[in-house]
Amino acid sequence: MASMTMDEALDRAGTGRFQRRLLGVFGLVWTADAMQVLAVGFTAASIAATFELTVPQALQTGTLFFLGMLIGAVVFGRLADRWGRRRVLLLTVACDAVFGTLSIFAPDFTSLLALRFLTGIAVGGTLPVDYAMMAEFLPARNRGRWLVMLEGFWAVGTLAIALAAWAASVAGVADAWRYIFAVTALPAIIGVGLRIFVPESPYYLLRAGRTEEAKAIVNRMLVMHGKPALTAGEQLVAAPKTASEGVFSPPLRRRSLLILAVWFLVSVSYYGIFTWMPARLASEGFGFVRGYGFLVFVALAQIPGYALAAFGVERWGRRPTLIGFCLLSALGCLLFVLSPDNLLIGASLLVMSFALLGTWGALYAFTPELYPTASRATGMGAAGAVARLGGLIAPTLMTFVVTFGVGVAVGLFAALLVCAAFAARLIDAETRQASLA
Repeated sequence: MASMTMDEALDRAGTGRFQRRLLGVFGLVWTADAMQVLAVGFTAASIAATFELTVPQALQTGTLFFLGMLIGAVVFGRLADRWGRRRVLLLTVACDAVFGTLSIFAPDFTSLLALRFLTGIAVGGTLPVDYAMMAEFLPARNRGRWLVMLEGFWAVGTLAIALAAWAASVAGVADAWRYIFAVTALPAIIGVGLRIFVPESPYYLLRAGRTEEAKAIVNRMLVMHGKPALTAGEQLVAAPKTASEGVFSPPLRRRSLLILAVWFLVSVSYYGIFTWMPARLASEGFGFVRGYGFLVFVALAQIPGYALAAFGVERWGRRPTLIGFCLLSALGCLLFVLSPDNLLIGASLLVMSFALLGTWGALYAFTPELYPTASRATGMGAAGAVARLGGLIAPTLMTFVVTFGVGVAVGLFAALLVCAAFAARLIDAETRQASLA
């Protein structure tokens, strides 16, 4: 009987209609998650007006949301490695849809805080499992490109939330936050139905000893791509287990600490900029660079950033692309600090949007490949938790540092992004075309 590893089976299947369907389903919920995360900056002013609060008080919805995301990332990442990716994914997406929808009808601020916290737990659990699962349906030779394509749906969510906020602002509706939350809940509601058609990860099934189920999924992929199915004489075999596969076990400790440092530094910079920018542009702005309309252009600038990241992770490698985008993001921040007029400030905001989202694309392509199957979702969950910690710290840090001037705050983010590039340089692996263990 001939034996075959899962990587060899996926290489034989290649990419095609099967992965495109998965990308559509995963991408829809990724869009929903982006909208839920970024809604923090777009709803604060309206929530404050509804409940007669200050904007900083209204931003507590964001604090509770990010705290929930931190908890969800840690808990559900570990559960996905133990119980299976699909089961946890269905649960978290359903909770996202339910609590996100209930947020629309919150009768008071206390109820809204509780619902945003629960929505945050669901979104935090969805993000790491989504990526770990997509990675495990892709052959090594073009895995990075497809993972960046998935991350590109974040730009779709950013554009959708900016358009929703812009439309609510132009229409002058009361309680605009309810309309914005309604738009954010819609993709998750649709995603609940579509997730039923997503199979369990064949990597997970193989490691769990469910060899025939893993083989059936691979055969479905092969047949869909017009290739012969595995025969009864071809047996899938799992990669040998290492002595310790924990994310902080001795073989993985160095890379875990470094990649988590990158996640934290990038997250603080990203959320520091993107939770402050919508409110600033919607109020006084920077001369003609103001209003939600300009935020649509900021969102559109993210799309070519993802496209370049998708090209870079396959052509130049994961780590060089990540380092390059971190440095370009820092350069965008410095351009903002040094800009003598509003035209260059507008250009610097577009550069920051382009580069920061390219950074996320490279980071999401790189991280799941650093871990073996037994701890991949846990590793992504830890990364997600660290990112949410950055999201929790960023608004408070921005509020404190901005008292010294907006330029000082953005300059600080430039320094953090340079540190992120340095930490990425120290990671002891390049995973372009590497097999998943």
